[in-house]
Amino acid sequence: MSMRIVSTLLFAALVVFSVPVAPVLGAEDPVVATVNGEDIHLAEVKGAYKNLPQQYQQVPFETIFAGLIDSLIDARLATADARTKKIHENKEFKEQMAQVERQLLQRMMLNLVVKEGVTDAAVKARYDAAAKELAASEQVSARHILLKTEDDAIAVIAELKKGGDFVELAKKKSTGPSAATGGDLGFFGKGQMVPVFEKIAFALKKGEYTETPVKSQFGWHVIKVGDRKKQDVPSFEKMEPTIRSELSQAAGIAYITSLREGAKIERFNADGSPKEDAKPATGGKAKKAP
Repeated sequence: MSMRIVSTLLFAALVVFSVPVAPVLGAEDPVVATVNGEDIHLAEVKGAYKNLPQQYQQVPFETIFAGLIDSLIDARLATADARTKKIHENKEFKEQMAQVERQLLQRMMLNLVVKEGVTDAAVKARYDAAAKELAASEQVSARHILLKTEDDAIAVIAELKKGGDFVELAKKKSTGPSAATGGDLGFFGKGQMVPVFEKIAFALKKGEYTETPVKSQFGWHVIKVGDRKKQDVPSFEKMEPTIRSELSQAAGIAYITSLREGAKIERFNADGSPKEDAKPATGGKAKKAP
């Protein structure tokens, strides 16, 4: 593929994906091209590279550098030609610019809110609280045999009382996806299983199994606890990205909520007729199926 075709494809990609990049003027940001006296700086080329779709970012920057410059040159020429034809004065351009302005202002405002709210101290405090809670919590490892009816579960329990092997019975009798591994569910903490299953599992001692069937929406369970241990506490480095993401989301939601509290908002139907304001739907965290 020729460099001209590459630069044309990059130009098309940049039209869709480009985001304005503020140049860092000085020796570290040299001019790499000029177009009718207008400078193109290295920072703009690097910014264009970062904003390309994923398939282009897999190409090394040095390899695609010339094509990026060509695409930016083409963009400058097209922009100048559009101004010559006074496209920037028509209604469609102004409407789209207003939309871009709204989106950019929203993004920059939310970035500012996050920057001010998600400090290193706030992230560390959240980690310390989470680590303390995890260290105090417990996990259990369990196996289960899932049956379709209560009578089937009672029959399995009877076989266990006669000395039957739990693992082998799970492989032969269980209708659940863990049957192949002898009903093994591994270690889990509170909040990961459906409530009725979790309550029984955490009440059992190491090596115990349920002597009465446990009913859930999945069927009838016979549960055996293998071991118990304290919850593992991940390192700060491992949890930091997740914590920052959670705090950023919370800061954004709190900010938007505060704006809504002081705003007069009216909603209308698709035909323009008035409608009552509906509260946004909320959802809960899904529980793990045993």
